[in-house]
Parts: sequence; structure tokens; C-alpha cells
Amino acid sequence: MKSTDRRPDRRSTSWKGLCGRAATLVLGLATTWGVQAATEQNKSSNAILFQGFHWNSANGSWYADLQSKAEDLKALGVTHVWFPPPSDSASREGYLPRELNNLNSLYGREGALSSVIAALRGQGIAAVADIVINHRVGSFNWGDFNNPSWGCEAVANNDEWLGRCGGNDSGATYDSARDIDHSQIFVQNDIKNWMNGRLKGLGFSGWRFDYSKGYSPTYAKIYHDATRPNFCVGEIWTDLDYNNVDSHRQLLVNYVNGTSGECAAFDFSTKGLLNRVLLTNEYWRLADSSRRPAGGIGWWAQKMVTFVDNHDTGPSETCGTGQNFWPVPCDKVMQGYAYILTHPGIPTLYYPHVYNWGLRESMKSLIDLRREAGVTSTSSVSIQRAEQNLYAAIIQGSAGQIAMKIGGGQWSPGAGWRLIVSGPQYAAWLLP
Repeated sequence: MKSTDRRPDRRSTSWKGLCGRAATLVLGLATTWGVQAATEQNKSSNAILFQGFHWNSANGSWYADLQSKAEDLKALGVTHVWFPPPSDSASREGYLPRELNNLNSLYGREGALSSVIAALRGQGIAAVADIVINHRVGSFNWGDFNNPSWGCEAVANNDEWLGRCGGNDSGATYDSARDIDHSQIFVQNDIKNWMNGRLKGLGFSGWRFDYSKGYSPTYAKIYHDATRPNFCVGEIWTDLDYNNVDSHRQLLVNYVNGTSGECAAFDFSTKGLLNRVLLTNEYWRLADSSRRPAGGIGWWAQKMVTFVDNHDTGPSETCGTGQNFWPVPCDKVMQGYAYILTHPGIPTLYYPHVYNWGLRESMKSLIDLRREAGVTSTSSVSIQRAEQNLYAAIIQGSAGQIAMKIGGGQWSPGAGWRLIVSGPQYAAWLLP
């Protein structure tokens, strides 16, 4: 996928007309969905997701690199590894899928992919595939789809290809490939067969749905229900109006609701707030008007996957490489991890931060603290301070409490707390 095509949609910034009763809606629905615990998103999860690639990872031997780190990822505390798109693609990075059933890519051959998944499973770590199904490219021309073969009916009727003959698109358009019409039963069946047969056959057990705003979340639920993953999360990346964060949070919740609560959403609201807060020291933005976390985790933490940066938003091997579309300031990345690794939701670690930036040990200390306190995706947060240059909170786990602060301001939880980890403008304590 071209880097310029991975930006959030710039056509709407005001979010006018969205529901003003967002918090009420969320709190009501949060207690009704997900009576079963089929996925990490339907329980109080202690999962730690690791994004196992970055924008420059497609070097032909990436799977071998990941395999060599299987034992270390287990030691770090990782439970799930998010893989890059596994199928043949017209772009190096995998985001212009061509032959879905061809699992040879520039990250490595199918055999190497099978080997790394097996190595991770041997360490008790699940493999999550990046599912790119909003769009597809032809083998040689605009719409000559092969393996599986599709006709023009697979292409939505508002696509720029003149040969399109499908039905209405159910989401946002994508200009660099053909927008797929997921209402077509043959499309659904072929995608189910690919996910159930080819991907689960190799050992994948979880899904990350790419460009989820491009098609109705009801289709994500269809694919979820047909494949029964143990992890499911969608990418809803849209503009964030910092003066109307609730509308942004509502879009995340709408996606989760659209999947009947089966799939989580990446918490782009928290991500965007961290960008702004860490750049401007406006730490007060991390608390909403009800003194809850101001991102998606403040409304429905169980259904949110948090992150500091990923292959699109941030840099890669060094601060100056990669996409850098929406990054956290490079010198404040650990403040971001001090936040997401102590707060509810399912936190995500980013490969370069662990293995290229020298942050592994600091991140491990926070993960170990999270484990010791028993903090999960549903833990409660009591915000102590949220002001210019300081955010502090106490998080209740099943086995203890974590106190944490980020920012240059001074704060301590008081007597009885044990300082576990600290660094430039962040610290965390434990109260067993």
C-alpha cells in the first residue's frame, strides 16, 4: 500500500451530527455484549499484543527474524504476535493484496511463516494475522482477480474501475485498489475459506482487520463467526478533533457494536491524545469530564487495544525512518508505554521500540508490574491528577494496585507504595 494512502480520512474533521449521548450508550451496551469468552475481547484479559513488524520489514527473511525471537518474546510477557499481511501483494508491505491464497510474500515464504507460527505456539504465544479484505488488486490489470478468482461483481459500484459491476460499498472508499463488495456471497465464502483453510491451517488463531472503516462491521462479525478466533481487533483510524474527543470515541464504539461486541477496536482516541499530550504537556486532556480516561478505554476498556505507535503512525528502525504519519514524540515514547501498560485495555508493543530503540528492559519492568498487580483489560482507574505537565492515576488490579505518573510535574502516591520503575518523566509504584 502506498504510504500516502495509509493516512486517516481527511474529509471529515468536525464529527457533527454524531450522538451526544455517547457515554450513556457505551455504558449500557458494555454490559450486554459478549456473554461468552471466545476471544480476549470477551473477558478480563491479561493479553499483551506485540506488533511483529514495521514499515520496512519486508526484507525477504523477516519470518526467520521473528522466529529467532520466540523465546525472548515469551520472556518479555507477550501473549499474541500481530503478523504483517501474509498473502501475495502488489506492494512490498502487503497492503495491496493480490492472490489471497498465495502465502509467499516479501516477508518470507510460506514454509518460513509456518515455522515461526509453530515456534511461537511452542512458547504459548498466539499468532494474529493482518486481514486486508477491504480492497484487492488484479494480477495484471484492474480487476482480473485470481486465486481465488472473482468477477466484476466483486467490485463495489462506486469504485474508480470502469469495469465494476457489484453492489454498493458499505464503507469508505480506497483509491489504490478495487473496493470489494462484501455483500456478495461468493466473496464471503472465499474469504472464509482463505481464513479458515489457509490461515488457520498454518496456525493463525487471531485477526487484525485492516482499514475497517472501508466496509460495514457486520461483515467483520460474519468472518469472525465463521472462523472463531481467539483475538479480534479492527482498525478504525479517522481524524481526531481534540475539542470533540467524544465523537471520536463513539466511532470506535460503533465499530464494536457493529460486530455485536465480538471484535475490539484499536484505541486511536487514546493514541491521538497521547500524541497531543506528550507534545504540548497538556496532560489534563487524559481525563474526561467524568474523571475517566479520555480515550476509548474510558468508555469500554474491555473492547479497546491500546498502542503508542504502529507501522503507519510512527517511525521504524530509528526516529527518522518509516511512515511517521501521526507519531508520539520520539523522546517521550516511554511515557506512552508507562500509560498503556498500567491502564486497562489490551496494550500493544511495537517491534522497533523493543528491538531497535533499546527500550526492552524498561518495557519489561512495566509488563512485570502489570502482571504482579493483576491489571487486566477491565481494571478500574482512579485519576489523581490531570493538569498541565502532570497526569497521575491509581489502577486497581486483582492482586494489588499500581500508582503511576507521567509528565514533568511532581507527584507521589505516599507512604506504603514501592517504586518499581522510573525514567524520564514517568514512574510507577506497586501496593500489594
